[in-house]
Amino acid sequence: QVQLVESGGGLVQAGASLRLDCSASKGVLDLYHMGWFRQAPGKEREFVAGRSRNGESTGYVDSVKGRFTISRDNAKNTVYLQMNNLKPEDTAVYYCAATLIGSSWYRDPGSYLYWGQGTQVTVSS
Repeated sequence: QVQLVESGGGLVQAGASLRLDCSASKGVLDLYHMGWFRQAPGKEREFVAGRSRNGESTGYVDSVKGRFTISRDNAKNTVYLQMNNLKPEDTAVYYCAATLIGSSWYRDPGSYLYWGQGTQVTVSS
């Protein structure tokens, strides 16, 4: 079992950058496929980025390709979401998620077993 804690959210202006951290207070993240999701008010939770546990595969929703990067630091037991050139439509609560199922990451939030509490990202125009 793994316990996830997100940090790094905040209020920024459009065009700025933020890095979200997802650390494990319990468990070892390099055993898991990881995903980042977001949920805006009144909307369903949306896949943002995924990374396989061996790092050979990553994936992104089209709206963030070229702007967001998912990565992992094994020594720090932390997964990151680097977000550049933020836009107002990126405003949401961001969640990291982990799963042992299968061979890679998933776009379906139902495939993830463990979730963090979320961190708010607000981008002003």
